[in-house]
Amino acid sequence: MSKPIALSIALIAAAVLSPPLFAGEHGERREHEDHGRTARLSQADNKLWRAECSVCHVAYAPGLLPERSWRAIMDGLDRHFGENAGLDAADRKAITDFLAANAADRTDGRASRRVASAVPAGRTPLRITEFAWFERAHDELRADVWQRKEVGSRANCAACHPGAEKGRFDEDGAAVPGSSRHRG
Repeated sequence: MSKPIALSIALIAAAVLSPPLFAGEHGERREHEDHGRTARLSQADNKLWRAECSVCHVAYAPGLLPERSWRAIMDGLDRHFGENAGLDAADRKAITDFLAANAADRTDGRASRRVASAVPAGRTPLRITEFAWFERAHDELRADVWQRKEVGSRANCAACHPGAEKGRFDEDGAAVPGSSRHRG
């Protein structure tokens, strides 16, 4: 087989077998059919986690980071991205245990497995915005979009993704505030 034909076949296979991380996720089970396969982001929920973590931002789905990242975040709540988000010991342990048990590298959902596989060994990302898949998913957005008052930062998922609170980040439902176009 010639190199151009082999490359074409490889590119087509990659396009078919590597859908966007959260593309098309709908419904309460947060899954989508993707060429006969289903991608899932953990359905896990915890009232204490949701209540405490959503005070300042979206309570990010546990499947968006590996266990070591959640543990590092929870161990540093007194300096949580420039804020003191400290909790009493019992609440911190309960939330840490919940996040750890449902982290990307501890669940069997395809979307979470893809997140876990994107983290190099020995690296402990503290932000989902550090991932290459996040950059790819948002590469069409101009830098000024992140500075808009209605958006505020790359961490404000709910500004553009109305389903962010339920772990839904599909592009079809996304709308960039302050834009006449769907995605920026």
